[in-house]
Amino acid sequence: MGDAVKESVGANARQTIEKCLRAFASLREMVSLRRNKTISRQDAKAQRLHNQFCLPPTAYCLLLFAFCLLLSAACTPGPKYVKPAVAVPPAYKELPANSAATSGEWKPSQPQDQVLRGKWWEIFNDPRLNALEEKADVSNQNLKIAEAQFRQAKDLIRVNRSYLYPTVTVGPNLTGEQLSKNAPNAGANYGQTQADLVLPFDFSYEIDAWGRIRKMVEASVTGAQASAADLETARLSIHAELAADYFTLRGLDAQKQLLDSTVIEYQKALDFNTNRYNGGLAAKVEVAQAETQLETTQAEDIDVGVQRAQFEHAIAALVGEPASTFSIPISPLNTPPPEIPVGVPSDLLQRRPDIAAAERRVAEANAEIGVAKSAYYPTLTLNAGAGFEGDSITNWFAWPSHFFAVGPSLVETLYDAGRRHSFTDQAWAAYDANVASYRQSVLSAFQEVEDNLAGLRILDEESRKEGQAVHAAELSLALSNNRYKGGLVTYLEVITAQSAALADEQTAVSILTRRLDSAVLLIKSLGGGWDVSKLPAVTGQSAPAGTSGAGGK
Repeated sequence: MGDAVKESVGANARQTIEKCLRAFASLREMVSLRRNKTISRQDAKAQRLHNQFCLPPTAYCLLLFAFCLLLSAACTPGPKYVKPAVAVPPAYKELPANSAATSGEWKPSQPQDQVLRGKWWEIFNDPRLNALEEKADVSNQNLKIAEAQFRQAKDLIRVNRSYLYPTVTVGPNLTGEQLSKNAPNAGANYGQTQADLVLPFDFSYEIDAWGRIRKMVEASVTGAQASAADLETARLSIHAELAADYFTLRGLDAQKQLLDSTVIEYQKALDFNTNRYNGGLAAKVEVAQAETQLETTQAEDIDVGVQRAQFEHAIAALVGEPASTFSIPISPLNTPPPEIPVGVPSDLLQRRPDIAAAERRVAEANAEIGVAKSAYYPTLTLNAGAGFEGDSITNWFAWPSHFFAVGPSLVETLYDAGRRHSFTDQAWAAYDANVASYRQSVLSAFQEVEDNLAGLRILDEESRKEGQAVHAAELSLALSNNRYKGGLVTYLEVITAQSAALADEQTAVSILTRRLDSAVLLIKSLGGGWDVSKLPAVTGQSAPAGTSGAGGK
């Protein structure tokens, strides 16, 4: 690949130099024609035309320079960007064809679906969650970091675009000097004081003949778009984390509500067994068993408070408030997940901001290849200087004190021990790495969607079975209590039934919490209603995200 690039660069450079030399030879012939005093009568008319359109030598240099630029304007290094191809399945494996009829957690997306748009958390119809999500958008510090990084990326575009324009500087200089009387060759001015007042203006302009600066701008534009997608990825992750923590906290509230009611029932059972023991109808061991059951459940009830406090503090950090002044009222979880439009796998490439960021970084790496290849071409610069110089303030700005100089320069590296070749290979390696990262992001996105679809589907089935188990456990506990009161069984059977009923009820609450968490994660894996069309059209944009076009060696 490097030898081919060098051969192409060498051929283009040789053609350009040959054309420039031929143009310069033609100009020299025209100058010689002007200075030739022995012009024949046949050439008199040509001489008069030459004198009429004669230009100074500086103008000839500028014309030659412009001519060289015109010849090289069509040369733009680097491959044309083409979006990398990825394998996209026709449908999601974990989404059954009859899912809309069998479950309420998801449904195939229809053209008129408007649920996952912007504030996707409103689909859960929870006003307290909505208020927390709105606060996170304003006060979350990680979002502020991502937003500041995006502004840095936009500023880099302006920095690179500035190289497309000339640079003008001014440097006034006032110097007083007295020549030594003992200096060698002092002449008639020895011992005199002289002043030198200079007001120079310098003009420097790099001609972007080979597209190096344009490729730098293109790279910074795609980098800024990737940073914008990173900002949306961070926003989506923070909102999803907040929603998941919120539902987990409400699930813990439901667990505590269950344990509180269970403790009340166990206390009644202990009182009942104590009365039976005092009346001589029950053994002391049955009182001890009832007391053990009560104390164990009370300890478990207290332990829930530790987890709830930790999630409450985590939510405080997400919404940008000190944990010491933040609190959420107790609100047990009791609502199932809403319907979530899933769409088709091909939509995922347009709806995930992390995929958009990875694709934009591929485009950025493709532009960096062009920047690396431009090093094989010479640097064309137009330099000019003008100003005023005098020996006193009275004649400093007089017209005879003016000066100027103008001329182009061309610098080409003849030998660099393979440095440019290494930079080009490095750019290609970075491009290949970004392509692999983009494809891995797509694979990971499909994995996350399938994981959460499977989780919702299986948890929905498990929830129905667990509901039946809770009903059966409650019936078993009621029968065991009746048998115990009738003197048919010991209290051990009641304890066993109580433990089974409590475990089933706790499992049911846990499944409901997991279903809501899976719903949040499914929305996150689908992009949360984001779309690639929302990428900002930053200044200097060469191609919008998602358009066809990716490179290859």
